[in-house]
Amino acid sequence: MFPHHREREQPIFSTRAHVFQIDPATKRNWIPASKHAVTVSFFYDTHRNVYRIISVGGTKAFINCTVTPSMTYTKTSQKFGQWADSKANTVYGLGFATEQQLYQFSEKFKEVKDAARLAQEKSQDKELANTALTIAAPQDLSDELQSPLVMCVNGPEEKLFRSQSADITLSSEKERIKKMLSEGSICEINLESELFTLQDSNSKLVAALHEANANVAQWKKQLAAYQEETQRLREQVAELEAHGGQGPSDFLKDELTQSLEDLEALLKAKDEEIHILQNKKAEYLEMEHDRDEAILSLREMEMRNSELEGRIQNTEQDLSNSLEERDRMDSEIQRAIEILDVKIFDLNDLRQSLVKLINK
Repeated sequence: MFPHHREREQPIFSTRAHVFQIDPATKRNWIPASKHAVTVSFFYDTHRNVYRIISVGGTKAFINCTVTPSMTYTKTSQKFGQWADSKANTVYGLGFATEQQLYQFSEKFKEVKDAARLAQEKSQDKELANTALTIAAPQDLSDELQSPLVMCVNGPEEKLFRSQSADITLSSEKERIKKMLSEGSICEINLESELFTLQDSNSKLVAALHEANANVAQWKKQLAAYQEETQRLREQVAELEAHGGQGPSDFLKDELTQSLEDLEALLKAKDEEIHILQNKKAEYLEMEHDRDEAILSLREMEMRNSELEGRIQNTEQDLSNSLEERDRMDSEIQRAIEILDVKIFDLNDLRQSLVKLINK
């Protein structure tokens, strides 16, 4: 019967704190019971209708205190509180990380103390009932000691295995997302680099074309002036030849002929330059076409990146849900471990009681 009521004992509130006990010699100094912050829980036994404050580590109990209506929890600082346990002839102290944790524990202590007072008013024979339960415990000990432990241990192991599988799945999903992002980023960078190169070439060609157009207009004016000058010189030569001996000397005719040839050569050179500029204009149009294609490719890549971002957001949401599920499973595992620690301590306590009973 003794293990049955332990199965009905469940935690109703848990927190983490540094546990201290008063020095029994001086009754003033505090002795740390735990090296680090440990779990401190309120347990309610539905069978005996009692409340306990328990904090255990393995088979060692830092706190094993039954809450009675006469107990008072005193806050001595913003993060430290204490209460006296007359049954254990000691004073427990708890140091919390935040003031909020201290306030929550203090409120729960008051609530549990009031509930213990009501339970005591309903049952004045609580100590006799506990003694009867302890004496009746050895009847089914061999069968009772195994089943609860197997159930408690298998549960956390299975949850731990599921948690590790979830971690592996989340890691592979993260690697796949990183790969997708890197591929999209590389393509986008290449297209942007090509677009910037085309834009730079386009700017240079536009500047050269404007300069060439300005030069062509100037050259056309010079060409027209040269043509007029050539025509005038030709007319003068023809007129001089028609007058015969009254014309200029042969030296003047040779000079005029040379000037005419120079003007024709210059005219031919300007025609070639105009032809070259027209070819450059065709190349410029082709570059504009390549630029338009690059812009179109960049827009397609932006659409693809938007789609990838949507998929990534969905994956992140799934990842967040998986992490929340894992945290919930971790909480359940922690709760099961705490219950298991308490049951191990209770079984150890039961074993010691049985040994004392046998020795008697």
